[in-house]
Amino acid sequence: MALWAVHGNGRRLLRDSVVSSEERLSWPLTIGFGVQHLLAMFGTTTLVPLLTGFPVATTLLLSGVGTLLFLVITRNRVPSYLGSSVAFVVPMSAAVGEVGAGPAALLGGIMVVGLVVLAFGVAVKALGVRLLETAMPPVVTGAIVLMIGLSLAPQSVSSFDQQRVPAALTLGTVVLLTVISRGMAGRAAVLIGVLVGWLYAAGMGQLVPERVAELAAAPWIGIPEMITPQVHVSVVPFVLPLAIVLVAEHVAHLKAVAAVSGRDLDPYVGDALIGGGLATMLSGSAGGSAVSSYAANIGVMAATRVYSTASCFVAALAAIVLSFSPKLAALINTVPMGVLGGATLVLFGMLALVGVRIWLDARVDFADPVNLAVLGTAVIAGVGDLTLSVGDLRITGLVWGSIGIVIVFPLLRNLADVRNVP
Repeated sequence: MALWAVHGNGRRLLRDSVVSSEERLSWPLTIGFGVQHLLAMFGTTTLVPLLTGFPVATTLLLSGVGTLLFLVITRNRVPSYLGSSVAFVVPMSAAVGEVGAGPAALLGGIMVVGLVVLAFGVAVKALGVRLLETAMPPVVTGAIVLMIGLSLAPQSVSSFDQQRVPAALTLGTVVLLTVISRGMAGRAAVLIGVLVGWLYAAGMGQLVPERVAELAAAPWIGIPEMITPQVHVSVVPFVLPLAIVLVAEHVAHLKAVAAVSGRDLDPYVGDALIGGGLATMLSGSAGGSAVSSYAANIGVMAATRVYSTASCFVAALAAIVLSFSPKLAALINTVPMGVLGGATLVLFGMLALVGVRIWLDARVDFADPVNLAVLGTAVIAGVGDLTLSVGDLRITGLVWGSIGIVIVFPLLRNLADVRNVP
């Protein structure tokens, strides 16, 4: 039996039609949508290892392999790409500065986090999804989705400001095609927009000279470097709270895909956490960064209404190929940050509004002071990246905002309910 059923004739899509997770279009079109996912994840997935000292090619390889593992465990029902988690950058930098942790010790910490996420998934799988619904109801998942989308806004705007003309061309192309095109051009708006911005930058000599030089010097074939992890107790406290962040991201992103695709994905929450935990453990076992489902890729799905896991499969295979070809990876890396900023400005905005949609569908009561106080504070902390220092730990707004929503909200909700009982 085929892994994916062909949607319609595989070549044409009506404006309001949706390609579900177990469907695909023709392979040329599926490859095109896979390239959009590749472009959406590439910048951040390669930036995180540069900031943490891990090999870029290894992270790219394990990101692709981890995504394939995730798709297998979720039985091709949850479209997602697993890329490097930005949430780990500050805690790992703190571990390096405070306890002198090396790459091997940091990888050991990543494996521990992956094990905890895996345990969450097993618990949800064994006890039922209602366990997670109690801890993370729609009011919480909607807030996390909104916070993730808005917290990425400064990154998009900063990238946009670096090269305003090609960025504006990309942004204008993506928005225009998404709004007016009833055919495949609207579905491929992100890819077309990035190509338009890249071609303009190349024609006007605005590509980064260093990246062009890297492209010319890069060999066609290369073997990713592997690192053996070591578990050090001193590193674990710096990264262990991030297990809650990864769980929150996976669940929130799954809820976001369910909201925009109109499908109930709750039966696959446990599988998604197990897949995400195993993918993070696998990445940490060989020299890659911790991985999580990616906001930008969910934005691509929301923009195209193509939720086919075949596209994610193509993106994962492409990442694996690129990890063994420094030349091809360097070519993708020549896409200017301004161009990516123009595309992600649309994608992150769409993701943020998916969080609002989750609230609307659940009819969240914003006259309730608990909702207003906890969710409002956490969202602003995440968006403003309010960093807190607890001893030697530095916790970014996205991290403690997510933890605060997941842990503090249920406690205050129960307290308010008890006080309101006659």
